[in-house]
Amino acid sequence: MKLSSFADGSISKMLYEKGLTKREADKKAILFTKVVQSLTEMGINSDRKCVGHFVPGRIEILGKHTDYGGGRSIVMTVERGFCIVAVPREDNLVTLISAEDGERVEVLLSPDIILPESGWTNYPLTVLRRMCRNFGKLQGADLAFISDLPQAAGLSSSSAFMISIFLSVAARNNLYSNQVYTENVKNDLELAAYLGTVENGQNFGTLLGDRGVGTFGGSEDHTAIICSVPDKLSQFAYCPARLEQQITVPSELVFSVGFSGVTAEKTGAAQAEYNRAALQVGELVDLWQKFTGFEENYLADILKSTSDAKKNLIRAVSQSDHSNYPKAELLKRLEHFTIEDGEIIDAASHAFINGDLSNFGTIVDRSQKLGADILGNQIPETISLAFEARKNGAYAASSFGAGFGGAVWALVDKKDTERFIDTWKIAYSRLHPESARMAQYFFSCPGPAAFNLS
Repeated sequence: MKLSSFADGSISKMLYEKGLTKREADKKAILFTKVVQSLTEMGINSDRKCVGHFVPGRIEILGKHTDYGGGRSIVMTVERGFCIVAVPREDNLVTLISAEDGERVEVLLSPDIILPESGWTNYPLTVLRRMCRNFGKLQGADLAFISDLPQAAGLSSSSAFMISIFLSVAARNNLYSNQVYTENVKNDLELAAYLGTVENGQNFGTLLGDRGVGTFGGSEDHTAIICSVPDKLSQFAYCPARLEQQITVPSELVFSVGFSGVTAEKTGAAQAEYNRAALQVGELVDLWQKFTGFEENYLADILKSTSDAKKNLIRAVSQSDHSNYPKAELLKRLEHFTIEDGEIIDAASHAFINGDLSNFGTIVDRSQKLGADILGNQIPETISLAFEARKNGAYAASSFGAGFGGAVWALVDKKDTERFIDTWKIAYSRLHPESARMAQYFFSCPGPAAFNLS
């Protein structure tokens, strides 16, 4: 399609047909107009061919810090995300333009792109460098983008940004016909898993890893963003990623989101705290292998390997003389994983499918409390948001994402959304006036996966 196509009134209809509600399709059409305007203002002719993508953020309904251990989660995308448009170039230059503030960055595509230690450019440059290392010589593009996701709020804005860059450059280079790509990535689930390794720096098949962005997460975010379905919750297992079931959300229900105003930073000391939960799972696996001689590489596989696997893993931790973490801390991490992955996911999905929202709420409450008491990744603000949501009549509510800041989802009646959010906002402002100044609230139906407009 041409750049001018984004201004002819048809984009809203296309967005709606892809799975966004009419309200959100109209909003995204305005954002795409801003994106295109930023490209034409730098002198690009409106008749130029281009490709656009919408890449959503996600909500983790349940499955706190389980994916990188081979566990499970229940996820959905939100109807907020990145609107990005790519205009092909005939050289190897990539221009990144923020349609929000006009900031512009240029980089030559190369496997030796110098990555910054921090700042927003670390995310797209990490993607571009990895693509060059994995797939060889690539041609560039002028990329303009804008997002209506709250940043560092636990909605996977950084993952969505990285995916939007990958999809845009992949489309420019017809990467899906590249032999190296097709030998390693066979479907959307594998694409999501590969994108997870781009972020965490690991290898994927024959595609060698690189530095990544410094976080040791799994592929939950990428799987949700690439593989979700409108109006449904998706339950996935990981390592490798696989779909277990999709759960229809009744049309009369909606998910309200309250961002605490406390950003879930993933740099410096905050990054170390975020990675600690992942490293503890890795430590449990290492101790198991040393104690038993078995070769399971993921905690979930260990726990399913034998009837007494958990007991033997506890013995491995208790008898270890060379652990990188206090034994009590590792045992708490094991207990959290066992309950969240082995009990809560199944119980919650069963309750929701059967329309037992009261029981669903009770199960979610348990997950929220375990996150605070055992996982230890909650802060007073997210604890308050979840508590006040339930007090205000939400069927269920929980924090989500990495923790140490971020947001809370609340399941409510669609017809009651405005009253609920107003009351929720007032209660939170009373309890946390400083954080409330930066807080944001919105509601969303389960949205579509990332898609292109071309």
